Amino acid sequence: MSPLRRLPDTLVDRIAAGEVVERPASAVKELVENALDAGATRISIDLQEGGTDRIAITDNGHGMSAEELRLAVERHCTSKLPDGDLQHIATLGFRGEALPSIASVSRFELASRPAGADGWAIQIDHGEMLSDAPAALAEGTRVTVGSLFGKIPARRKFLKTPRAEMGAISDIVRRLAMARAEVAFLLSHNGRKMLDAPAPGLSLEGTDRMTHARVERLGTILGRDFTANAVAVDMEREGFHLGGLAGVPTFNRGAADHQYLFVNGRPVKDRLLLGAVRGAYRDLLARDRHPVLALFLSVPAEEVDVNVHPAKTEVRFRDAARVRGLIVSGLRRALDADSTRTATTVSQDALARFQPERTPLSLDRRMFGESRASFISPPSYAQERPSYGTAAQDGTPPYAAVREQHGAAEADADANTADGPEDHAHHPMGAARAQLHNSWIVAETEDHLILVDQHAAHERLTMEKMKASAATGHPKVQALLIPEVVDVTEVEAEALEAHAEELAALGLEIERFGDTAILVRGVPALLGTRADAQGLIRDLADDIASLGTTHSLKERLDDLYATMACHGSVRAGRRLAIAEMNALLREMEATPHSGQCNHGRPTYVKLARADIEKLFGRR
Repeated sequence: MSPLRRLPDTLVDRIAAGEVVERPASAVKELVENALDAGATRISIDLQEGGTDRIAITDNGHGMSAEELRLAVERHCTSKLPDGDLQHIATLGFRGEALPSIASVSRFELASRPAGADGWAIQIDHGEMLSDAPAALAEGTRVTVGSLFGKIPARRKFLKTPRAEMGAISDIVRRLAMARAEVAFLLSHNGRKMLDAPAPGLSLEGTDRMTHARVERLGTILGRDFTANAVAVDMEREGFHLGGLAGVPTFNRGAADHQYLFVNGRPVKDRLLLGAVRGAYRDLLARDRHPVLALFLSVPAEEVDVNVHPAKTEVRFRDAARVRGLIVSGLRRALDADSTRTATTVSQDALARFQPERTPLSLDRRMFGESRASFISPPSYAQERPSYGTAAQDGTPPYAAVREQHGAAEADADANTADGPEDHAHHPMGAARAQLHNSWIVAETEDHLILVDQHAAHERLTMEKMKASAATGHPKVQALLIPEVVDVTEVEAEALEAHAEELAALGLEIERFGDTAILVRGVPALLGTRADAQGLIRDLADDIASLGTTHSLKERLDDLYATMACHGSVRAGRRLAIAEMNALLREMEATPHSGQCNHGRPTYVKLARADIEKLFGRR
């Protein structure tokens, strides 16, 4: 073995650069963060070939003197820890490693000019100083990085294509631009402008100006569709504040790449925060869909440790449970406040699918009206009626109440006409006019046409009733006429017995029956006779045995409620009377999250009269 020796400084810098500078995006992140810490209000990023050939970043921050420039390219030199206290970090950068690391693996130029002084510039080629001389430039700082890893072919060959590297840089800059809405950002690539996010105007002041700036910035970066289909999040608890915008559940994506999280102005990718977001949307989205949101969390500096990752993309909270609770509560409160909304993009997508009929209908189809016979089913009363609304809770279907109030003959007449004793068109969900394919309700308001998926809508209504019943702590229990015996292992039986009280609070009454069996005496009344006691007990036994927490039981029971609500709801193919359709519409207006079913799909599509007129060329 070779004797111990001290490595050359240039080699030390290149080794350190491996942690700080993985790719061009890493260099851009460090340099833009430096500009933000310097108080810049305008930052320009100009790139060539995905940053592999050239990165030029110019800002109007406070600048540095010649002496400070020379210190800036030495390791562990920083102005961002004046007291040396890592518990109160108020800047994005603080390690003092970025500039010397970047300079050791590129052709590097750092030029700066502070207010009231001359400019100065230094040039370094892969760790070797080339020049240290005056320079002419405006107040601020300009950093140029050329030929990244040019003399380190082993690192250079692992870079991706310019397009891929540009995509990574764009994501970094977009996140930083969202975090600092008061700063103007300009990103260019090969002479083409990729992002232009100007600073906000000065018409507003204080908090209102910052809120307006943040909404405008999110609209610029994430698109106007996002701001149009998002709810404002604003919650404060014990010195912790959560703000931002969260998309309604029906405005979702197939990947979690559109979730932007910030802690004290720092973009982060934290598992705790992402898990809290999943928890808040848990029963509002399908498992393979993800919400779109931008959340800004402000916490006291001593409550978060940002010094846990070389790239500073992860943080650690002193009280993780408090942070998770704040995010879940803040998101749910914001979503619940406007919970009947569905995304406008749902209607836009529906309109895009409409195509004019290019081939004339055949004579027999025109004469016999195939479209009417195929799509609109008249109400029928021979089948068993589903129940909606408050009337359904006491066992009296709304249609039966209509018959008692107006008489059987009048009720039948009202049910078979578009207008009953009361025209519901002034309600938000409108008045029911017809039923398509025995599956969709056609409703009309003064200015809109609404199509409702009857099964998806009733599925959400049933689910919300189950959740409300469980939340009271005293849910109604359906006693089984003959208690059901479920065979389990002895370990599972012991675990279930230990949690019998928690399960009883959710409406599930069980008791131990021998060494390897559980006796089920009652199930939640809202599940009724459809409950699969065998499957429920076995699934809960697995959860308790593996996780051992009542929190997991509640989550599992919510999943079961969603499944049972699906099977217990009015099915597609069921003919409904007009009175029943209107009862469903009225209950949707009063039920939280009725804009999407338990799987995250929209329950209705709302088309404006003006949009329908455009389909026929009338606008």
